[in-house]
Amino acid sequence: MGEGSAFPDATAPSRSWLGLVGWLLVTFIAAAAGSFASLEGPAFYAQLTKPSWAPPAWLFGPVWTTLYLLMAVAAWLVWREHGWRGARGVLSLYVVQLAANAMWTWLFFVWRQGAIAFVEILALWLLVAATIVSFARMHRMAAALLAPYLTWVTFATALCYSCWKLNPGLLR
Repeated sequence: MGEGSAFPDATAPSRSWLGLVGWLLVTFIAAAAGSFASLEGPAFYAQLTKPSWAPPAWLFGPVWTTLYLLMAVAAWLVWREHGWRGARGVLSLYVVQLAANAMWTWLFFVWRQGAIAFVEILALWLLVAATIVSFARMHRMAAALLAPYLTWVTFATALCYSCWKLNPGLLR
């Protein structure tokens, strides 16, 4: 974009790559906050009575790493095309859902609040869906990159509910 563009900083090649690094950092900081809360997660997960369709504990790390990478690229695509000023509300929604995502891990694994974790993951699902709809209005590929995330959160919602109901002694 030229000198008169509304978003020259976001589209300049060097700024664009710095923006990608920035969105990766923001996203993986949220991931780290959740990961810190789940340090004892595998041991706690092993204690839980789980439905037959529950994945093994080792699967969560690779899945979440992939999802966080897709999420960061999606946010970057919106930012790159519209800049912060042009997408402030949408990108703020993205950051809010990141915080909600990290919060769920604390509720479930650290504080072992099954009921609250379930309500919170329902809110997370709504936030992710709203982010996808908002991203779709600005950059269709960005919205598409979030589809696997919504699919996984849908699955995680069912798993959260099942674990909560199957483990009243471990999850309040």
